[in-house]
This record gives sequence, C-alpha cells and structure tokens, in this order.
Amino acid sequence: MELLNIECLGKRLRLEGSIAGWQQLYWDNQLVSQKSASASDQAFHIHSFELTQQFAPPVNPVDAPNDHFDENMANQNIATHTKAISVRLEIDVNWQPFQLDYCLLVDDEQITQGQRTVTDIEKQTPEVPVAKTQKPSVVGLASLGFKLLKSAKVVKVLFAGASVAAYSWLFSLEFALALIGCLVFHEYGHIRAMKHFGMKTKGIYLIPFVGGLALSDERINTRWQDVYISIMGPTFGLILSVISLGLYWITGNIFFAGLASFNALLNLFNLLPILPLDGGHILKSISFSMNSMVGLIACVLGAAAGVFISYTLGLALLGFLLLIGSVEIVFEWRGRHQSHLLPLDRYGQIFSTVWYLLTVAGLVGIIWYFASSGDDMLAIPLQILGS
Repeated sequence: MELLNIECLGKRLRLEGSIAGWQQLYWDNQLVSQKSASASDQAFHIHSFELTQQFAPPVNPVDAPNDHFDENMANQNIATHTKAISVRLEIDVNWQPFQLDYCLLVDDEQITQGQRTVTDIEKQTPEVPVAKTQKPSVVGLASLGFKLLKSAKVVKVLFAGASVAAYSWLFSLEFALALIGCLVFHEYGHIRAMKHFGMKTKGIYLIPFVGGLALSDERINTRWQDVYISIMGPTFGLILSVISLGLYWITGNIFFAGLASFNALLNLFNLLPILPLDGGHILKSISFSMNSMVGLIACVLGAAAGVFISYTLGLALLGFLLLIGSVEIVFEWRGRHQSHLLPLDRYGQIFSTVWYLLTVAGLVGIIWYFASSGDDMLAIPLQILGS
C-alpha cells in the first residue's frame, strides 16, 4: 500500500510497504530503494539513494582562445560536469495502531518531516503510474465499451427489468418484487458505507440470477474500509428482516414472515467466508491483519468452532461452506505481505470479529424462529442450510 507521497527535488517521492516489512521507494516512478520482508518487528528504516545533477560551470568569454565565445566548448563543459546528490528518507512506522513518522534529508540537510495516521491513509488517492500506450485490440475495445455501457443509467433499468422477469418466471411477481427489494436494501448498505468514507458511488446494478452490485470508481486503502463496506450490506439485510419480523407480529400476515426468513437466508449466504462474497472480504481482512502465527491459529480455531456448531445444529451445508471458505483464507494468508491495504489494529480485529459473529447469529436466529413455527414454507430456509 502507499504509505507516503511527498515532493523531492521537483519530483514525487513515493513509499510503498506492507505489514510484513517490505518497502519500496520510488522517485519519479523509478525504484530507488527497497527493503525485503522480515519476520522481525523492526519499525525504523532508512532509505538512501543518490541522484546525479548536470550543471554548467561558469565560462568567461575573455578566457576563450579567440575573440568569439565557443558555444561548442561550453556545451562540452556542460556535458562533462555532474554533481552527486545524496537523498535519505528516515521512516518510523507503527502498524497497530498505524502511525508513520518520516524525515527527508538532502545532502544531510533536513528538507521536510511529518506524521501520517490511519485517517490520512483512508483519505488518500494512491498514485497510479502511467501505463504505456498500447495499440487498440478487440479485447481492449470490448472492455472500453463495457465500461461505457456500465455507466449508463439505462443499463440499470434493463438489468432491473431482467431481474424481475427472471425471478417472476421462477417464483411469482409478488415474490420477485420482494426479492428485488431485499437485494436493493442490502446493496444500499454498501452504498451508505462507501459514502461514509467520502467515496463516489456509481449506484446499484441488479444482475439476474446473481444478485446485486454496489459500484464505486475509487479504491479502498485500509482493511477497515473493506470490512465496513462489506459488512454493512448484511447488516442492512438483518435490519430489514427484523423490521419484517415486527410487521409479522403486528399484522399476522404470512408475507412478512416469508420476507424476513428468506431475506435472512440471502444475507447469511453473503456472509460465508468465500470470495467474492461479503463474508470472504470480512474474514480475509481480519486474518490478513494478523501478522503472526498466533493470529492465524486463533482464526483457524474460530473457523473450526463455527464448523462444529453448524454441524451440531444440523446445518450441514452451512458447515461445509464455512470449512471450504476457511481453508481458502488460510492458503491466501501466505500472500498477505503483498497486500496494499492498511491492516486492522487489535481493536479493529476484535470489533470486526464480534460484529461479524453477531450478524451471523441474528440471521440464523430469525431463520430458526420461523422454521419452528410449523409452516412448511417458512421451514425451507432451514432445510436448505441442513441439506
């Protein structure tokens, strides 16, 4: 991830790094210094490199061998006189909680110093090096066309209409509209989370037989942003199920009971630890923030407990998917040092885990409540989890 981006000798000096210890320093998008990943907890690093500057020595026409100033000789002198400039960047970084102190020196003279916190990382727009221009290809033109098409408002309407038609064909028009409402409410949770961080959103897209997508052109910079944006969808889904449960208690209308139960099932599947589902992003961000074997073991034990509880309650499908997703995250944990996202601190890891477990428990509780009512239709979500 981008840790620092400051001006140095008229160019941008950019520092990339990760919690695993590796750091790369770029001056004008050229790699000038790097540190390898290390198992030690060393926080202080010094990046040093040299730049060469060409300069023209003073030329006095009086000292020239003839009465006319020899421009060729002056140009030759310019080409043969260079000066080495020593640049040193001192970095002291604490990852949990994040705080970076830096000091830039040029020829042993301090140029600038400062401090960065997690708030600075969340608000930054990382620099993307300019890619080399390539000749247009069929794939490139198709990709460009899709991007332009995706931004059109008419596509949202077409996708929404196709989703209603598809779900109406499978179920009924009433259920299709209710399902679309659940999907929109879920995706709206993601949109609200994006706006919380000041990110520009492109709205909600409904994809037939897939679900919905909340899109933004801006990239996230921290694991907390990833967790918050991902979990707000299922959280809004849980809120909708609770509201539907309350309406069922008030009116006794079975429609609200079915809406609460099936919406809970929809959001529960979104919380499975499988990428690209919301749960995969959440648990990946938690586990990747644990830069120790102890943290990984704790994550594995927690996942094992979830699998055991699922099978104990007869939720065979849920337990199996939890197992697959947990194994996937454990394997991906090895590449955590390549991540460009600021990791969660200890408080963030605990808070995210508790939030995730409470959301899962609330959704399972609603499904279990309606399944025990004796209604065959309301028992379907629990039967799916136990299949």
